[in-house]
Amino acid sequence: MKTLYTTLKYSAVTLWSMFVIAPFLWAISTSFKDFNSVTSGVSYIPWLQFEPSFEGWKVLTKPASEGGINIVEPYFNSIFVTLISSLISIILGTLAAYALSRFTFKAGFVKNSDITFFFISQRIMPPIVLSIPFFLMLGYLSLLDTLMGLVMVYIVLLMPIAVWIMVDFFNKVPREIDETALIDGCNPYQAFYKVVLPNSIPGLIVAGMFCIIFGWIDFFFAFILTFTEVQLLPVAIVALNSSITPWWSLSAAALVSVAPLIVVAFIVERYLSKGNLSGAIK
Repeated sequence: MKTLYTTLKYSAVTLWSMFVIAPFLWAISTSFKDFNSVTSGVSYIPWLQFEPSFEGWKVLTKPASEGGINIVEPYFNSIFVTLISSLISIILGTLAAYALSRFTFKAGFVKNSDITFFFISQRIMPPIVLSIPFFLMLGYLSLLDTLMGLVMVYIVLLMPIAVWIMVDFFNKVPREIDETALIDGCNPYQAFYKVVLPNSIPGLIVAGMFCIIFGWIDFFFAFILTFTEVQLLPVAIVALNSSITPWWSLSAAALVSVAPLIVVAFIVERYLSKGNLSGAIK
């Protein structure tokens, strides 16, 4: 029975791994093809089934005048907007989440749970509902088609994620940690920064990872709120498409775009440990 269980377990893991890895292998293979290799039939192994070509990768650095699309500037624009908006969202969201977790707010029938739901409801609404208000607001502030305008919008979109994750995490952190810090002479602010926050690093990492992912992959607002001066990576990738879909350059662009998320996942994985609060209470 144990042997059967082990066999089924590893078979399931292997099948799932193949399911996850197969699109990446397809994208890698396709990125080194040209028009003839793509249209001539199914092929996966370079040099044996098709002759590798770097045209799909070269297109990503060529200017538009030469039939390419330079994604270097959009790439760094996306990095700037995503990191700055995620950082600010984590800071503001963590402070809001700690307040909602540790203090009681009440205004009529509105309570802590209602405030928390209000935050996450901003992610429930369809993006099209917010597009016109954002467009008019940025136009009034002269921030349309600017990086700072996108940062402001992304903060509004990402902070609910941080609040939602951190409220749940702070609720699981024993209040005795705060009380012990206060007994030891800390004021409420010191108890938060010196005691509670260091014990909340896994939650901060998870919230930061989700903020980075949602900020990095956003296309709708990057498309609606920018025109010619600023372009983010998702919009630049879509601009590659034409009457004939260039699968080779789209595959190369997809691999380039997903690379930062893979790096982030590998970096933060080691910090996502359970039991980080063991021994924190005296």
